[in-house]
Amino acid sequence: MATAYAAPRGPDSRAAACPGTVNGHSLCAPLHKGTNLDVNPSHPLVRPGAYRPSVPLEHRLVTRRIPQARDRGIPDATVARLPLYLRALNGLSERATLTVSSEDLAAAAGVNSAKLRKDLSHLGSYGTRGVGYDVQYLIYQISRELGLTQDWAVAIVGVGNLGRALANYGGFASRGFRIAGLLDADPAVVGDQIAGLVVEHTDALETVIADRSVSIVVIATPAAAAQHVCDRVTAVGVTSILNFAPVVLNVPDGVDVRKVDLSIELQILAFHEQRKASGGPIMAEEWPDGVEPVNERSIGASS
Repeated sequence: MATAYAAPRGPDSRAAACPGTVNGHSLCAPLHKGTNLDVNPSHPLVRPGAYRPSVPLEHRLVTRRIPQARDRGIPDATVARLPLYLRALNGLSERATLTVSSEDLAAAAGVNSAKLRKDLSHLGSYGTRGVGYDVQYLIYQISRELGLTQDWAVAIVGVGNLGRALANYGGFASRGFRIAGLLDADPAVVGDQIAGLVVEHTDALETVIADRSVSIVVIATPAAAAQHVCDRVTAVGVTSILNFAPVVLNVPDGVDVRKVDLSIELQILAFHEQRKASGGPIMAEEWPDGVEPVNERSIGASS
Protein backbone atom coordinates (compact mmCIF):
# COMPACT_ATOMS: atom_id res chain seq x y z
CA MET A 1 0.00 0.00 0.00
CA ALA A 2 1.36 3.42 -0.93
CA THR A 3 1.84 5.93 1.89
CA ALA A 4 1.68 9.67 2.28
CA TYR A 5 1.89 12.31 4.97
CA ALA A 6 -1.39 14.04 5.76
CA ALA A 7 -0.57 17.74 6.10
CA PRO A 8 -2.26 19.71 8.91
CA ARG A 9 -4.21 22.76 7.83
CA GLY A 10 -3.57 26.32 8.96
CA PRO A 11 -0.98 29.09 8.55
CA ASP A 12 1.84 26.88 9.87
CA SER A 13 0.75 23.78 8.00
CA ARG A 14 3.90 23.60 5.85
CA ALA A 15 6.22 23.43 8.83
CA ALA A 16 3.93 21.14 10.78
CA ALA A 17 3.62 18.72 7.88
CA CYS A 18 7.35 17.93 7.75
CA PRO A 19 8.08 14.97 10.04
CA GLY A 20 11.85 15.05 9.55
CA THR A 21 14.71 15.50 7.13
CA VAL A 22 16.80 13.30 4.86
CA ASN A 23 20.15 14.48 3.49
CA GLY A 24 19.35 17.99 4.65
CA HIS A 25 15.95 18.19 2.96
CA SER A 26 12.44 17.98 4.36
CA LEU A 27 10.85 14.59 3.86
CA CYS A 28 7.95 16.35 2.18
CA ALA A 29 10.24 18.56 0.09
CA PRO A 30 8.79 17.35 -3.23
CA LEU A 31 5.45 18.77 -2.13
CA HIS A 32 6.92 22.27 -1.85
CA LYS A 33 7.87 24.36 -4.85
CA GLY A 34 11.52 24.68 -5.69
CA THR A 35 12.83 21.90 -3.44
CA ASN A 36 14.20 18.43 -4.15
CA LEU A 37 14.38 15.15 -2.28
CA ASP A 38 17.79 13.50 -2.50
CA VAL A 39 17.96 9.77 -3.11
CA ASN A 40 20.47 7.52 -1.42
CA PRO A 41 20.97 4.67 -3.93
CA SER A 42 22.69 2.48 -1.34
CA HIS A 43 19.79 2.63 1.08
CA PRO A 44 18.21 -0.83 1.58
CA LEU A 45 14.80 0.55 0.64
CA VAL A 46 16.02 1.62 -2.78
CA ARG A 47 15.77 -1.20 -5.32
CA PRO A 48 18.10 -0.97 -8.36
CA GLY A 49 16.20 0.43 -11.31
CA ALA A 50 13.38 1.90 -9.26
CA TYR A 51 13.12 5.00 -7.10
CA ARG A 52 12.15 4.89 -3.48
CA PRO A 53 12.51 7.86 -1.13
CA SER A 54 15.20 7.26 1.50
CA VAL A 55 12.81 7.72 4.41
CA PRO A 56 13.79 6.17 7.76
CA LEU A 57 11.51 3.34 8.82
CA GLU A 58 10.22 5.28 11.82
CA HIS A 59 8.96 8.01 9.51
CA ARG A 60 7.11 5.72 7.09
CA LEU A 61 3.73 6.70 8.53
CA VAL A 62 0.64 5.17 6.98
CA THR A 63 -1.84 8.00 7.38
CA ARG A 64 -3.95 7.65 4.26
CA ARG A 65 -4.15 5.48 1.18
CA ILE A 66 -2.97 7.04 -2.07
CA PRO A 67 -5.54 6.20 -4.77
CA GLN A 68 -4.08 4.21 -7.64
CA ALA A 69 -4.77 4.65 -11.34
CA ARG A 70 -7.95 2.60 -11.50
CA ASP A 71 -9.36 4.24 -8.35
CA ARG A 72 -8.88 7.71 -9.78
CA GLY A 73 -10.15 6.94 -13.25
CA ILE A 74 -6.84 7.31 -15.10
CA PRO A 75 -7.48 6.27 -18.74
CA ASP A 76 -6.02 2.94 -19.87
CA ALA A 77 -4.18 4.72 -22.69
CA THR A 78 -2.44 6.92 -20.13
CA VAL A 79 -1.52 3.91 -17.99
CA ALA A 80 -0.02 2.25 -21.08
CA ARG A 81 2.24 5.28 -21.65
CA LEU A 82 3.47 5.61 -18.06
CA PRO A 83 6.13 2.88 -18.51
CA LEU A 84 7.46 4.82 -21.53
CA TYR A 85 7.85 7.94 -19.42
CA LEU A 86 9.46 5.94 -16.62
CA ARG A 87 12.01 4.39 -18.97
CA ALA A 88 12.90 7.81 -20.37
CA LEU A 89 13.18 9.27 -16.87
CA ASN A 90 15.45 6.46 -15.71
CA GLY A 91 17.72 7.23 -18.64
CA LEU A 92 17.81 10.89 -17.62
CA SER A 93 18.53 9.91 -14.03
CA GLU A 94 21.47 7.76 -15.11
CA ARG A 95 22.89 10.87 -16.79
CA ALA A 96 22.45 12.86 -13.56
CA THR A 97 19.77 15.10 -15.08
CA LEU A 98 17.87 16.89 -12.31
CA THR A 99 14.98 18.46 -14.24
CA VAL A 100 13.43 17.95 -17.66
CA SER A 101 11.01 19.95 -19.77
CA SER A 102 7.81 18.39 -21.05
CA GLU A 103 9.10 18.77 -24.61
CA ASP A 104 12.34 16.90 -23.92
CA LEU A 105 10.64 14.16 -21.91
CA ALA A 106 7.98 13.73 -24.59
CA ALA A 107 10.63 13.42 -27.30
CA ALA A 108 12.52 10.81 -25.26
CA ALA A 109 9.30 8.83 -24.75
CA GLY A 110 8.14 9.16 -28.37
CA VAL A 111 4.91 11.10 -27.71
CA ASN A 112 3.85 14.71 -28.18
CA SER A 113 4.29 17.12 -25.29
CA ALA A 114 0.59 18.02 -24.99
CA LYS A 115 -0.31 14.36 -24.49
CA LEU A 116 2.48 13.95 -21.94
CA ARG A 117 1.34 16.96 -19.91
CA LYS A 118 -2.23 15.68 -19.89
CA ASP A 119 -1.09 12.20 -18.85
CA LEU A 120 1.01 13.51 -15.99
CA SER A 121 -1.77 15.80 -14.81
CA HIS A 122 -3.72 12.64 -13.92
CA LEU A 123 -0.95 11.95 -11.40
CA GLY A 124 -1.23 15.45 -9.96
CA SER A 125 2.14 16.39 -11.47
CA TYR A 126 2.14 19.65 -13.43
CA GLY A 127 5.82 20.60 -13.35
CA THR A 128 7.15 24.09 -12.69
CA ARG A 129 6.97 26.82 -15.33
CA GLY A 130 10.43 27.61 -16.63
CA VAL A 131 11.95 24.62 -14.81
CA GLY A 132 10.03 21.53 -15.89
CA TYR A 133 9.66 18.31 -13.94
CA ASP A 134 11.86 17.09 -11.10
CA VAL A 135 13.26 13.86 -12.58
CA GLN A 136 13.65 11.91 -9.33
CA TYR A 137 10.28 12.87 -7.93
CA LEU A 138 8.50 12.10 -11.19
CA ILE A 139 10.20 8.68 -11.20
CA TYR A 140 8.79 8.17 -7.72
CA GLN A 141 5.29 9.31 -8.72
CA ILE A 142 5.09 7.05 -11.77
CA SER A 143 6.69 4.09 -9.96
CA ARG A 144 4.16 4.46 -7.16
CA GLU A 145 1.27 4.68 -9.61
CA LEU A 146 2.43 1.57 -11.47
CA GLY A 147 2.87 -0.35 -8.23
CA LEU A 148 6.65 -0.58 -8.65
CA THR A 149 7.47 0.57 -5.12
CA GLN A 150 6.93 -3.04 -4.03
CA ASP A 151 8.07 -6.43 -5.30
CA TRP A 152 5.77 -8.71 -7.30
CA ALA A 153 6.14 -12.49 -7.35
CA VAL A 154 5.79 -13.93 -10.85
CA ALA A 155 5.37 -17.53 -12.02
CA ILE A 156 6.19 -18.60 -15.58
CA VAL A 157 4.19 -21.55 -16.91
CA GLY A 158 5.74 -23.11 -20.00
CA VAL A 159 9.52 -23.36 -20.06
CA GLY A 160 10.26 -23.81 -23.73
CA ASN A 161 12.57 -21.48 -25.62
CA LEU A 162 10.44 -18.42 -24.82
CA GLY A 163 9.92 -19.35 -21.18
CA ARG A 164 13.65 -19.89 -20.71
CA ALA A 165 14.44 -16.54 -22.28
CA LEU A 166 11.96 -14.82 -19.97
CA ALA A 167 13.36 -16.60 -16.92
CA ASN A 168 16.90 -15.51 -17.79
CA TYR A 169 15.96 -11.87 -18.44
CA GLY A 170 17.57 -9.75 -15.74
CA GLY A 171 15.43 -6.70 -16.39
CA PHE A 172 12.46 -8.08 -14.47
CA ALA A 173 14.15 -8.14 -11.07
CA SER A 174 15.48 -4.61 -11.43
CA ARG A 175 11.93 -3.39 -11.99
CA GLY A 176 10.40 -5.20 -9.05
CA PHE A 177 9.24 -8.43 -10.71
CA ARG A 178 10.72 -11.45 -8.95
CA ILE A 179 10.48 -14.79 -10.74
CA ALA A 180 9.20 -17.08 -7.99
CA GLY A 181 8.46 -20.23 -9.96
CA LEU A 182 9.04 -22.01 -13.27
CA LEU A 183 6.60 -24.75 -14.26
CA ASP A 184 6.23 -27.13 -17.20
CA ALA A 185 4.30 -30.30 -18.00
CA ASP A 186 7.16 -31.96 -19.90
CA PRO A 187 9.00 -34.51 -17.71
CA ALA A 188 12.12 -33.92 -19.80
CA VAL A 189 12.17 -30.28 -18.67
CA VAL A 190 11.09 -30.72 -15.05
CA GLY A 191 14.14 -30.64 -12.79
CA ASP A 192 16.20 -28.38 -15.04
CA GLN A 193 17.79 -25.42 -13.30
CA ILE A 194 17.28 -22.04 -14.96
CA ALA A 195 18.39 -18.71 -13.52
CA GLY A 196 18.77 -20.25 -10.07
CA LEU A 197 15.32 -21.88 -10.07
CA VAL A 198 14.40 -25.53 -10.54
CA VAL A 199 11.63 -26.18 -13.06
CA GLU A 200 8.66 -27.81 -11.31
CA HIS A 201 5.82 -29.86 -12.75
CA THR A 202 2.59 -28.03 -13.47
CA ASP A 203 0.87 -30.41 -11.03
CA ALA A 204 2.31 -28.11 -8.34
CA LEU A 205 0.95 -24.92 -9.93
CA GLU A 206 -1.66 -24.11 -7.27
CA THR A 207 0.78 -24.90 -4.46
CA VAL A 208 3.48 -22.67 -5.94
CA ILE A 209 1.03 -19.78 -6.30
CA ALA A 210 -0.20 -20.10 -2.72
CA ASP A 211 3.12 -20.79 -0.98
CA ARG A 212 5.07 -18.08 -2.81
CA SER A 213 2.37 -15.41 -2.91
CA VAL A 214 2.41 -15.26 -6.71
CA SER A 215 0.54 -12.21 -8.01
CA ILE A 216 1.25 -12.44 -11.75
CA VAL A 217 1.35 -15.52 -13.97
CA VAL A 218 3.09 -15.57 -17.35
CA ILE A 219 1.62 -18.15 -19.74
CA ALA A 220 4.17 -19.27 -22.33
CA THR A 221 2.62 -22.63 -23.17
CA PRO A 222 1.38 -23.93 -26.53
CA ALA A 223 -2.05 -22.59 -27.47
CA ALA A 224 -3.84 -25.85 -26.66
CA ALA A 225 -2.76 -25.74 -23.00
CA ALA A 226 -3.14 -22.03 -22.33
CA GLN A 227 -6.85 -21.90 -21.42
CA HIS A 228 -6.51 -24.82 -18.98
CA VAL A 229 -3.60 -23.10 -17.26
CA CYS A 230 -5.57 -19.86 -17.19
CA ASP A 231 -8.57 -21.59 -15.58
CA ARG A 232 -6.39 -23.12 -12.89
CA VAL A 233 -4.59 -19.94 -11.91
CA THR A 234 -7.72 -17.79 -11.85
CA ALA A 235 -9.47 -20.44 -9.73
CA VAL A 236 -6.90 -19.87 -6.97
CA GLY A 237 -7.16 -16.10 -7.07
CA VAL A 238 -4.64 -14.88 -9.65
CA THR A 239 -6.04 -11.76 -11.34
CA SER A 240 -3.10 -10.68 -13.52
CA ILE A 241 -1.92 -12.74 -16.50
CA LEU A 242 0.66 -12.04 -19.20
CA ASN A 243 -0.24 -14.28 -22.12
CA PHE A 244 2.31 -15.23 -24.78
CA ALA A 245 0.23 -18.11 -26.13
CA PRO A 246 -1.37 -17.44 -29.55
CA VAL A 247 -4.92 -17.73 -28.26
CA VAL A 248 -7.56 -15.49 -26.71
CA LEU A 249 -8.16 -16.43 -23.08
CA ASN A 250 -11.59 -16.44 -21.48
CA VAL A 251 -11.31 -15.06 -17.96
CA PRO A 252 -13.71 -14.12 -15.15
CA ASP A 253 -14.59 -10.51 -14.44
CA GLY A 254 -11.85 -8.72 -12.56
CA VAL A 255 -8.99 -10.61 -14.21
CA ASP A 256 -6.57 -8.53 -16.28
CA VAL A 257 -4.89 -10.18 -19.27
CA ARG A 258 -2.15 -8.59 -21.34
CA LYS A 259 -1.52 -10.44 -24.59
CA VAL A 260 1.84 -10.45 -26.34
CA ASP A 261 1.81 -12.00 -29.82
CA LEU A 262 5.07 -11.49 -31.69
CA SER A 263 3.69 -12.97 -34.91
CA ILE A 264 0.94 -10.34 -34.99
CA GLU A 265 3.50 -7.57 -34.54
CA LEU A 266 5.52 -8.99 -37.45
CA GLN A 267 2.40 -9.12 -39.61
CA ILE A 268 1.68 -5.47 -38.86
CA LEU A 269 5.23 -4.57 -39.84
CA ALA A 270 4.86 -6.62 -43.03
CA PHE A 271 1.71 -4.63 -43.86
CA HIS A 272 3.55 -1.32 -43.55
CA GLU A 273 6.60 -2.63 -45.39
CA GLN A 274 4.43 -3.77 -48.29
CA ARG A 275 2.72 -0.38 -48.54
CA LYS A 276 6.06 1.40 -48.53
CA ALA A 277 7.36 -0.85 -51.29
CA SER A 278 4.24 -0.69 -53.50
CA GLY A 279 3.16 2.84 -52.73
CA GLY A 280 -0.33 1.74 -51.71
CA PRO A 281 -2.64 -1.21 -51.04
CA ILE A 282 -2.76 -4.26 -53.30
CA MET A 283 -5.08 -3.49 -56.23
CA ALA A 284 -7.59 -5.94 -57.73
CA GLU A 285 -5.45 -6.62 -60.82
CA GLU A 286 -2.63 -7.79 -58.56
CA TRP A 287 -4.64 -10.67 -57.11
CA PRO A 288 -3.38 -14.19 -57.96
CA ASP A 289 -4.89 -16.00 -60.95
CA GLY A 290 -8.24 -17.55 -60.11
CA VAL A 291 -8.72 -15.42 -57.00
CA GLU A 292 -11.05 -12.44 -57.09
CA PRO A 293 -12.50 -10.28 -54.34
CA VAL A 294 -16.15 -10.85 -53.49
CA ASN A 295 -18.37 -8.10 -54.91
CA GLU A 296 -21.98 -7.58 -55.81
CA ARG A 297 -21.52 -8.91 -59.35
CA SER A 298 -19.89 -12.15 -58.28
CA ILE A 299 -22.52 -12.68 -55.59
CA GLY A 300 -25.32 -12.16 -58.15
CA ALA A 301 -23.71 -14.56 -60.61
CA SER A 302 -23.34 -17.31 -58.04
CA SER A 303 -26.97 -17.02 -57.00
